[in-house]
Amino acid sequence: MTNPTPTVTRTWTCVLFDLDGTLTDSAPGITSSLARMFATIGQPVPSPAQLLEYVGPPLLDSLQSLGGMTEPAARHALAVYREDYAAHGAFDSAVFPGVRGLLQRLHAAGIPLAIATSKPEAQATRILEHFGLAEYFDVITGATDDESRSAKADVVAEALRRLGERGVDLEHTVMVGDRQYDVEGAGAHGLPTILVEWGYGSPAEASGAIAVVHSADQLSALLLG
Repeated sequence: MTNPTPTVTRTWTCVLFDLDGTLTDSAPGITSSLARMFATIGQPVPSPAQLLEYVGPPLLDSLQSLGGMTEPAARHALAVYREDYAAHGAFDSAVFPGVRGLLQRLHAAGIPLAIATSKPEAQATRILEHFGLAEYFDVITGATDDESRSAKADVVAEALRRLGERGVDLEHTVMVGDRQYDVEGAGAHGLPTILVEWGYGSPAEASGAIAVVHSADQLSALLLG
């Protein structure tokens, strides 16, 4: 993503973060678990580039739209994937450079932070705790196990509800993500999005974002001024 980054001068009262492709480079674990899932259910394993397309959007939807599965077949495949991912893939990831320091600075500045991810909430919490990042977030919101809450707009709505219950000032809230799904999910609630170009999105997905950043330092400048 190479769109020019406009100057963002607003003082943010709250920041929502996506997880996969934004805070953590989780593609290796996700794609390896997906490859084993396809093999287990007896389907051809997609190419590495095709597997990467599954990273970010709700997986149940992608198994149907990209994998051509019926909903019952997709739910079975999802169960196979989650079992493998929990055992082998969850920690096959790394925190992107500069992210930990960014979160520390935002936390120290007293800006409320939340996770809004389409990854199952329990798994997201487990990963954040594993990498020592959970302590920086007031709220960690993800998909429900039954996928009744998995669309990014629904996850964002739940994150905002929980933050509101904690008395967080939501007047100037911004989303930070790496895919068009983040822009659209936040936009459904009138929130602007800053996209990070180190994630898994394509340049076309930057449409609608208020800024695109290429480093944690650049993101820090936009969030903290």
